[in-house]
This record gives sequence, C-alpha cells and structure tokens, in this order.
Amino acid sequence: MQTELSNTLGVQYAVFGFTPFPAVAAAISRAGGFGVLGAVRYTAPDDLKRDLDWIEAHVDGRPYGLDVVMPAKKVEGVTEADIEAMIPESHRQFVKDTLAQYGVPELAEGEASGWRITGWMEQVARSQLDVAFDYPIKLLANALGSPPADVVDRAHARGVLVAALAGSARHARKHADAGIDIVVAQGYEAGGHTGEIASMVLTPEVVDAVAPLPVLAAGGIGSGQQVAAALALGAQGVWLGSLWLTTTEAELPSPRLIEKLLAAGSGDTVRSRALTGKPARQLRTEWTDAWDDPAGPGTLPMPLQGLLVAEAVSRIQKYEVEPLLGTPVGQIVGRMNSERSVRAVFDDLTRGFEEAVDRINRIAGRSEGQ
Repeated sequence: MQTELSNTLGVQYAVFGFTPFPAVAAAISRAGGFGVLGAVRYTAPDDLKRDLDWIEAHVDGRPYGLDVVMPAKKVEGVTEADIEAMIPESHRQFVKDTLAQYGVPELAEGEASGWRITGWMEQVARSQLDVAFDYPIKLLANALGSPPADVVDRAHARGVLVAALAGSARHARKHADAGIDIVVAQGYEAGGHTGEIASMVLTPEVVDAVAPLPVLAAGGIGSGQQVAAALALGAQGVWLGSLWLTTTEAELPSPRLIEKLLAAGSGDTVRSRALTGKPARQLRTEWTDAWDDPAGPGTLPMPLQGLLVAEAVSRIQKYEVEPLLGTPVGQIVGRMNSERSVRAVFDDLTRGFEEAVDRINRIAGRSEGQ
C-alpha cells in the first residue's frame, strides 16, 4: 500500500486516518499510516497544545497532520451571541419538548454543554493554526473545502501540504485552482458532511479532474480489498474516519454508543441535517427521525442548528439516552462489529489488500495467456 504520495510523506502505508482522538491519531502513525487529528472540538488553544504535545511524545517521530474546519470566505463582525439571537423560539421549544418526551435530565448547574459550533468559526480555526504551526505537522486538511489563500500560503511556507475535501469534480477543480496539494474525494457513503455521489463514481471523476494532483478516496472504505479498489481507481491513498471509532484507543464518551455502533448495519445510517444544519451521515436515531419528520419545525441552516442542539446532544450523551444516542458515522459501520486496536485494523487492511492484489494478478495472468 505504498504510493508516490505516501513515499513523499514518509509513511509505510497510504492510509490516512482522520480522528478526533489523539491516542488514535498517534497509533495510526505508529502503525505505518498517517494520523490526522480533528481540531474542531478545540475551542481553547491550550487544549490543542496539550494534545499536540501528547502526540509528539507518543508518535515515535512518525509524521502526522491536523484537520480544521474553516470557511473559504470570511464573515466580519458576527459573534456567537449574534448567531444565537437568530434561533426561533419555536425551534428551542421543539428541542425542550423532544428531550422531555424521552426523560433526558438537565445538566448540572454551571456544567458546560460540551461541543459547540464555535469550532466552525474562522477566528477559532485561526487560533488552532497559530498553535499547530509550532509543531512539525506535515499535512493541513480542511473539511469545508479550500481554506483561505493566506492560510494555504502560510502552510506552504512551512513545508506543510494542504488537503481539502470534495464531493464532486467541480469542487475538486476549485481546490486545484486554489493551490491545494491533495484532494480528498469524499463519497456519499462517508460519515459526517458528505455529498450525493458514491465513491465508485466520484473517485475516478476527481482523479481525472485534478490530474496530476494526488487524490485520496474516502467514504465506505474499511477493508484492504476496498483500499486496493481505491488505488485501482486512480487514488494515491485512502482517507478513513469512521473505522477508528470502535478501536480500543478511541475515547467515545458512552459505552452504549459503542454498543450501538458495533450492532449497526450498513443500512442504519442516514444523511440528516439534525446535527449541524448541513447533510451529515450519522446513526439513524429517534433524534434524527424527529428532526426529519415533516410534521416538525425542520432544521435550521448552519451554524444555527449546531448552536441550537449543542446542549441537547451533550445531555443525550452524558445520560446515555439510548433511543436518541447517535454519532456521525459512515455506511462502513456495518463492518465495525468488534473492538480492535488500531494495529489490528492495520493488520486486517494489509492482509485484505494483499489478497485483493494477488487475485487481480491471477486474473491478469490468465488473461495474458489466452
């Protein structure tokens, strides 16, 4: 599983692993892949510095990267309070009524509500970069497309490659025009925010659209055979996120959530706007059903929806209210049926990859002899 891109970055396998958990990112890099830490939950720079210090101490000198969420266009003068004021009272009441219906307790007085949409605001992402560029990161990825031009220039000045996710060939070409080094072709099957084109169609389209830029395939990939297929479609590696959620190094907040992931099939996810206001693939729950029900008020646009539901999601997770409990995850959840170490995942990936390559070689050999 070596490609020109993996050789450029100095990794053994062309497997790029996105994760919000520092221990998982470090384990991916130690196993021979390329760990990428998701920064969206770090609203305090000191927290990100603490975890990057930890990764530095546990990555054994292997390369790693950071994933931020920042819009290409800046909105001046808008605060979180300004955004909060735009949320209709009817939507706030719907949240209260839904939580009451399932008996979800309140948070303790003064307890923080966990993740907030502030991690999506440009000033927060820039503060994350001020921290990250003091570390020897090798890759900066942006989940909302091409980052602002000055951020791309800043990364390149430090020898850091820049990657951006794309859900269509049109988006990919915009990234190429913006000076991006790597395009992540994220198919419909992927967890989190994703478009409407499946990976089998999207990957070769993006490869052709941005050649000779390297492309990573993302969405629905969780086996070595699928890695081989991605490389056969022209990708120079794979971008895996969901697969790491049930690894032993992950730090999911709820044992019941882990149980739900292990029990879920590939048909148990849904693209819903319930979490952030943009279509994001996640476990289907009674929470997503409530928001997608035509009889309800409907979701709000980003970032209003994220602010609206932040406390509710924290309460659901803290008290493990099973019918409402979910998380972003891709259709590959159907293969995530046991807790394994990151190393064990890599063992399975490499074994499956070798089997797939041997199979194709046998087929090609027979063809040549005819």
